[in-house]
Amino acid sequence: MKGSRSFPQCGFSAAVVQILDTMLPNYTTVNVLADASIRDGIKQFSDWPTIPQLYVRGEFVGGADIVRQMHAAGELATKLGDLARAPEAPNVTVTPRAAEQLRAALAESEAGSVIHLGIDGRYEHGLDIGPREPTSMTVETNGVTVQIDPTSARRAAGVVIDFVDGPQGAGFKIENPNRPPSVKSIGPKELKALVDAGTVKHLYDVRTPAEREKASIAGTKLLDDAAAAEIEALDKNTPIAFFCHHGPRSNNAAEHFLQKGWKQVYNLAGGIDAWSLQVDPKVPRY
Repeated sequence: MKGSRSFPQCGFSAAVVQILDTMLPNYTTVNVLADASIRDGIKQFSDWPTIPQLYVRGEFVGGADIVRQMHAAGELATKLGDLARAPEAPNVTVTPRAAEQLRAALAESEAGSVIHLGIDGRYEHGLDIGPREPTSMTVETNGVTVQIDPTSARRAAGVVIDFVDGPQGAGFKIENPNRPPSVKSIGPKELKALVDAGTVKHLYDVRTPAEREKASIAGTKLLDDAAAAEIEALDKNTPIAFFCHHGPRSNNAAEHFLQKGWKQVYNLAGGIDAWSLQVDPKVPRY
């Protein structure tokens, strides 16, 4: 496929992942975008011109359209056989404070309504109120009935739904231990604190050499081939951070290394321009 199970990088791959997530607790994905030889070789191997391609027990099944057709006809479940197991209802916890808020919301809803928890492929969470759905799994927690659709159930084990106070008011907070690592957008003062504490020792400049001549942050390195090789040699638990002029380019670089397996990846929000405004006014703005 293009991308991975947690981060599909084309609509057809995402469609197949969505289907398989409802049927399989575990399966392996291979990102063809990471290796041109695999991307070309798998097409020759299967004599099939497109990606994604599904294989079951080593046998080529088909591409996205065939998978969707087989799923609709019930043939995919037959093909998977004992590999396709009905997922167990996940362990989901609603805290007492969240339960109080949810019960109040249910009291104002139609009789028989329950809470629905949805978790998409990017681990974005949604809470809704609606009637019971026969195809969803049901969890009872702190006096609240929560239903979870089969796709979301694969991603919901250990989820905690809380209701907390925040700077913009109170609201629901959902903690999910299954959420894959994401790029951490961090402000200039926060990043400087991490650098000063020695937590972040590797800070890379994603701008052009010409931009770097105009303004730079002391102790940072230009993200060139040598710096990329240096990152590749680091342990993937090593915190690394990126910056550019205003943030978008460095976020793309951060996403790149995140997808390659690095766990603690930071992007400087607002880039070197924000650094100049909030941390070091001696850094020229341009």
